[in-house]
Amino acid sequence: MSLHPLAAAYGAVVGARNTLYDRRWLRARPLHGPVISVGNVSAGGSGKTPFVILLGELLKKRGVAFDVLSRGYGRETRGVLQVDPGGLAREFGDEPLLIARRLQTPVVVAEDRYAAGQLAEAKYGARIHLLDDGFQHRGLARDFDIVLVTPEDARDRLLPAGRLRESLQALRRADAVVLMSGAEAKSFPVANKMLWRVRRGIVPEKVPPRPILFCGIARPQSFLLQLRSAGIVPVAEAFFRDHHAYTEKDIRDLLDLRQRSDGHGFVTTEKDAVNLGQYFEALAPLAVVPVKMELADADNAVDTMLRLIEERRQRS
Repeated sequence: MSLHPLAAAYGAVVGARNTLYDRRWLRARPLHGPVISVGNVSAGGSGKTPFVILLGELLKKRGVAFDVLSRGYGRETRGVLQVDPGGLAREFGDEPLLIARRLQTPVVVAEDRYAAGQLAEAKYGARIHLLDDGFQHRGLARDFDIVLVTPEDARDRLLPAGRLRESLQALRRADAVVLMSGAEAKSFPVANKMLWRVRRGIVPEKVPPRPILFCGIARPQSFLLQLRSAGIVPVAEAFFRDHHAYTEKDIRDLLDLRQRSDGHGFVTTEKDAVNLGQYFEALAPLAVVPVKMELADADNAVDTMLRLIEERRQRS
């Protein structure tokens, strides 16, 4: 398969930047506390946010103090901000807001994740930092790199011809590779890497009969298939672009769709519930379906990660 000209140019730029960091001509800045990065090699839809929440819950079980650092994609604000769980998606970004609400731990957003970490350490000390969507953010040094891969990644192409942010060879930088949605290790260059396997599903509760499905996520068809597998068959669907900020017109259109399709209510994702903001009650009855994620052999995986981090910091 010949490489798309723009994808070839994009790959050359990304490769050159990675080489500068690999050869230490560009330096990653370290924080005082350990940094655990959770990222991927593709643009959107691999489950990073649910995995950050899962990892946070596993750390909380152990009584390990941590915060989360994020870019805050889609927010209308600038600079370094701590997320207010009672705030709005346009202030902090939908995914950081969801993480803050689910984990009840400090979440700091900034274009520069090092600056986010500095604010977190100034307020809370040198605890563990979970770096959300951090695999390509190489300006911040990390102690452990977790990368999620999906079956689609194995056959995808570089941006803009496909969804890959960088070549699959970048997985060589990872410490642990998380095989999502049935991804197989043989499809990726993961020799000598820790391989973690995750089961991902949904927890539909109190879904109204004859529901209208709407969502603004990277892979809406996956959510639709999960609903159908759970025996929930929407009478109509409305899909929006990822991170969509809902407007009054959207709400009118959805209510009109419900009337035209003789629907009895709505069903959507947690991220969309965050993005609805003040319009949430206007769509009642509305079922919000959370994602449930389980890490196989979680205790061993987390114990190994924490041990390696401690050993590396002792050597540095």
